[in-house]
Formats: sequence, structure tokens, C-alpha cells
Amino acid sequence: MRWEELTGDEFPGAVEASDGVCLVPLSVVERHGRHLPLGTDTLIGRAVVTRAAAEERAVVFPDHIYTQIPEARHAPGTISIDPELMVQLLDNVCREIARNGFGKIVLVNAHGGNAGLVSLFNMLQLYRPKDYVVYLVQPFMAIFGGGMDLPWPLESDGHAGPGETSLILSERPDLVHMDRVPTSDEGAARGRLDALKAAGVQTGIWWYADQPTHYQGDASLADAPTGERMLDIMADAVVTAVRAIKADDVSQKLQHEFFTASAKPTAL
Repeated sequence: MRWEELTGDEFPGAVEASDGVCLVPLSVVERHGRHLPLGTDTLIGRAVVTRAAAEERAVVFPDHIYTQIPEARHAPGTISIDPELMVQLLDNVCREIARNGFGKIVLVNAHGGNAGLVSLFNMLQLYRPKDYVVYLVQPFMAIFGGGMDLPWPLESDGHAGPGETSLILSERPDLVHMDRVPTSDEGAARGRLDALKAAGVQTGIWWYADQPTHYQGDASLADAPTGERMLDIMADAVVTAVRAIKADDVSQKLQHEFFTASAKPTAL
């Protein structure tokens, strides 16, 4: 059930049918090499949550593309929102979802660059009392966490590499330009900050230092059947998560307990 496709009269019934669970696909609009569309992450996130919601009832929120991507501000087509607004907007979206009757809001992350943002946002939930719970699901972990034997070496994958390319070949082959995949070593890391990396140091410019054209790996290894299997595995991971979330009756109680205690801390 897609939020924007429901009528106002249908909406309350959809909330009830979903057991109060809303899926929010998080993505960005950014360069994906020379061969994939700017909305690659959006298309992947949409496909995953749509498949998951068909298996385990949930309402799917419209694509949320306003997330972390300052590292691609030099690339044409990138939509990069100011950090304060980014967090405030996501918080406002969650509050609006809750105001419309959902007690369980599931952020389904389809953009690897969101790791810092979603981790921070999860912890920010502990600042103010609320009558809903925000859950985070990262379906890519079902693939790259060892849940699937990929037909290419892991070191050949990466941003706009064979994984993402296979996913889009499966979902929207009309938007993939395999004839534009570089035949050079463009996908290899430039290593311009290797001295700092070797010393355990990272700066905000680390990604640009290695992958300035926003291409990593070897996309020529991609194929649609592998992308289809990847989408199914990622959707299954979301289904498993949603079922656990629907059964969860502890998180909200713990939040209430925590906020009550944090309002006037006493000796533990």
C-alpha cells in the first residue's frame, strides 16, 4: 500500500491493516558513474520496500531523497540538502507519519552514504518523549554482509559497481547504459590519502580522494538475473524485520521508561 495512492477515506483502514507500520525508503539523487541514473538509490529503495510490503502488509511512504550526500556536490544533478534541514526534515516527516496514526516507523536505508546520518538520527530519538518508535533497517547488509554468493569478487564491487548496476538492470534496464561503462581503471581507488588512512585518520574529503567520478569497482560484471536475486534477498530481509517490528511490544515501553527517568535522573 503506497501512501500517496490511498484515498483519504481508505487511509485509516490502511493504517489498521498494516498494524501501524510505515516503511520510509531513504535514498538520494546523485551521480552513479557514467552509466546509471541519478536516482539509482531511489529506484532500488522503492523496489525493495514495494516487494516487502506486498509480502508483509505495510504502508510505504513516498521516496525520501533528502539525505546525506555532500560528497557529490561537485557532480551535476546532485541534490544536497543543508545538514540541519536534513535532520529536521526527517524528524518532521516521522512526526507527520505518527500524527497520521502510525506507531512504528521503519527507515529502510537504500544509500550507503547514509550510515552516519541514520546512526545519528536513531540516537536523536532519545532527546524528546514520543508516542512512536523509529526503527532502522539496512537491507544492503543482507547482500554484502555475506547473505549471498555474488558472481564477482567483492573487491570488484562498490558505488555504481556490479551490484547496483545489476539491481537497476533488473528493475529499470531502460535506464542503464552498459556501453558507457569505463573500460579503464576509473573504478579503482586513487589512493590520494593513503598515508592518512594507514595512520587510522579520516577526513570529510576521503571519498572524493579515492573516487572523484563516483564510480567504484567494475560494472561490466553486472547482470539482470543477479540483480533480481539481490532484490528478492533485500526484500526478504525487510519482511523479516517488519515481522519482528510488528511483534515488538518492548521498545515503546522502554522509551517511556527512559524518558520518565531522564526527566529527573536519580541514582541507578
